[in-house]
Amino acid sequence: MNDINKLYEQWLSSATADADLIPELESVKGDNEAILDRFYKNLEFGTAGLRGVIGAGTNRMNVYTVNQATQGLADYLNETFSNPSVAIAYDSRIKSKEFAESAAGVLAANGVKVYIYPELVPTPMLSFAVRRLECSSGIIITASHNPSKYNGFKCYDPNGYQMTDEAAAKTYEYIQNIDMFTGVKTMSFEDALAEDMVDFIEDWLYDEFYAKVSACLVNPDSIKKADLKVIYTPLNGAGNKPVRKVLKMAGITDVTVVREQEKPNGNFPTCPYPNPEIRQAFECAIETAKGTDADLLLATDPDCDRVGIAVRDGDDYVLMTGNEVGAMLCEYLLSTLKEQNKLPANPVVVKSIVTTPLIEAICKEYGAEVADLLTGFKYIGELITNLEKQGKEENFVVGMEESYGYLRGIHARDKDAVVASLMICEMAAVYKLSGISLKEFMDSIYKKYGMYLNTVLNFAFEGASGMQKMADIMNSLRENAPTSFADKKVVKVADYKESIIKDTITGENAVINLPKSNVLSYSLEDNSKVIIRPSGTEPKIKVYITACGNTRAESEEKTTLISEDAKKLLGV
Repeated sequence: MNDINKLYEQWLSSATADADLIPELESVKGDNEAILDRFYKNLEFGTAGLRGVIGAGTNRMNVYTVNQATQGLADYLNETFSNPSVAIAYDSRIKSKEFAESAAGVLAANGVKVYIYPELVPTPMLSFAVRRLECSSGIIITASHNPSKYNGFKCYDPNGYQMTDEAAAKTYEYIQNIDMFTGVKTMSFEDALAEDMVDFIEDWLYDEFYAKVSACLVNPDSIKKADLKVIYTPLNGAGNKPVRKVLKMAGITDVTVVREQEKPNGNFPTCPYPNPEIRQAFECAIETAKGTDADLLLATDPDCDRVGIAVRDGDDYVLMTGNEVGAMLCEYLLSTLKEQNKLPANPVVVKSIVTTPLIEAICKEYGAEVADLLTGFKYIGELITNLEKQGKEENFVVGMEESYGYLRGIHARDKDAVVASLMICEMAAVYKLSGISLKEFMDSIYKKYGMYLNTVLNFAFEGASGMQKMADIMNSLRENAPTSFADKKVVKVADYKESIIKDTITGENAVINLPKSNVLSYSLEDNSKVIIRPSGTEPKIKVYITACGNTRAESEEKTTLISEDAKKLLGV
């Protein structure tokens, strides 16, 4: 653990680069718990980069922690590449632009060429820029869908997906050796521009991105015929211009933007938790929809890599889960491509291990391969890159995570709510022409393949004690594995940290050929499933439940019982 008092005093005298930091430090003087939380550790740099609460301290997002991480990245790039370059983007969060410009100054001072977007843009546009400009790395300043007090610093590799474990580990080695007050080379953003070490990304790159996204449509004529009516909220984030742009290019002109959530605002005043997974994110959109006949409500998170939807159901709107949208996109794309005789000979659908098994049932119907990967879209990006190297990129149909992230096309190697919004609208238009809503389309999928009810439970563990509590819970689950959930036997236990699957019936073991990850998966005798993992980006444990039943009521009852057992196991 860090020397808390020494660090506090050092910061109190030295943290002058941001006018907000010293007053914050003075306000917690004598508050040992508040000081501990700010300094007990350094923000960890992993494959997701940095993420934390904005403020003063080594365990906070501020110009010093950002610059230290950037210096470490610069050292790694200069050691690894000749004439390295980095693309930088940022979203609407508090201090995002300041952090982005500060990082650009550090890179420039270290001889690393920078290409930076002149305004906030979605995360997938950063992924696209890294690849198109042939950069050595990329940085985006964002905390995705976290509350407003958070910000983050994500690093990308030359392929356009988030850093691999190996590259992140090497970068972290450099970071650990840097004193954040005296060991960072820096120059002002203005000087870096003047010395031609920083260039603004130009309009042509935007246009290429929009063209690549538009090329992903499989039934573009339907959009123009359906007169689709859409209400869209960017949740005060980066999606506003790009999403509206591609929808307009496709011929969707009846788009109403939620006024209160249109402009960039890192405080997210109408939606403290700007996450399209939750109903609160749709409240303003649903209010806007009153008195209209809108077919679809779209919500993208602040960095526009995730999208959620609500669809008309009689006189009301119902939210569709990330699993349901993924299942609909999978069924829609595979069935449409097959009808058009455009389905590749060896189609591949890629999903995370926590995404609904319903995808496997759909893919079996169309002879498509399912690639089941660890949580983290970089693994999907890596698979696409490997397909591309083999000349098989056309085999990739769609990638998805249950947490509302999707990718159609190979223009980006991260989840992309711009292309996902467009594909969802195309899908809605096609089925509107057939006289059914997306809700009715999803019901038809359940009728065809069976009821897979998916639920995610989130349990927060804040602060230093919370981190230890999460570690204790996972250790306890390994030492005392549950034998049943909802009175259904556990027939298989998959431990992705130990890379082993144990069959509790036969006693046989199998090897998991994936990178190690702190995930436990329990398969039940009725095909239901429970997966438990700590979040990689937030201080919480997630429990993913798939309850299989003959009817929705049966699956809902199983979900309730499994949830109760899971809470007892976690001690919450």
